Amino acid sequence: MTTQRDAFGARLGMWLFLFSELLLFGGLFLLYAVYLARYPSEFAAGGQQLDTLLGTGNTLLLITSSLTVALALSALQQGRRQLCQMLLCATILASLLFLTIKGIEWQAKFGHGLFPGGAELETLPAGQQIFFSLYFVTTGLHGLHVLIGAALLLWTLGLTRKGLVSAENPVMLENSALYWHLVDLIWIFIFPLYYLLL
Repeated sequence: MTTQRDAFGARLGMWLFLFSELLLFGGLFLLYAVYLARYPSEFAAGGQQLDTLLGTGNTLLLITSSLTVALALSALQQGRRQLCQMLLCATILASLLFLTIKGIEWQAKFGHGLFPGGAELETLPAGQQIFFSLYFVTTGLHGLHVLIGAALLLWTLGLTRKGLVSAENPVMLENSALYWHLVDLIWIFIFPLYYLLL
């Protein structure tokens, strides 16, 4: 049984970890801003080569998954363990769909040689090369966080089924949900920066 002191420590630790993650992505966004100011037209040309429909679909998936994980936590706090588990499954499914769509998108870019070191990318202006390099680093790092978040939620689902995460001991799900909300928040910044450039 987790004591209140242990729960406080776990929550504080998660908030500190999330802050470090914000610094990591904040650095990438700052780098993006610097190069956008230097190569605005090249960045706009690069953004036009991304699939806005796929990006929008992934945005809707992550927003929906943030809702389902919040509802899962609420269901757990109400003692509705089965509903909580169903909502966690829905969140995990959304994460897998997100990664599938991102994989399709990356495959298209690789097929056209638009990846760091790709033959086609080498022929483009320097600004577009930087745009696609930042795109792959940022979305790749975010995709890794989605994968980690899905694994964390799957582990939490297992603990919920065993009764180790419950209304009396919800800290693991609270922290998993916080991490998932961070993943969603970061994508909310990535989407307009890369997909909605004019």
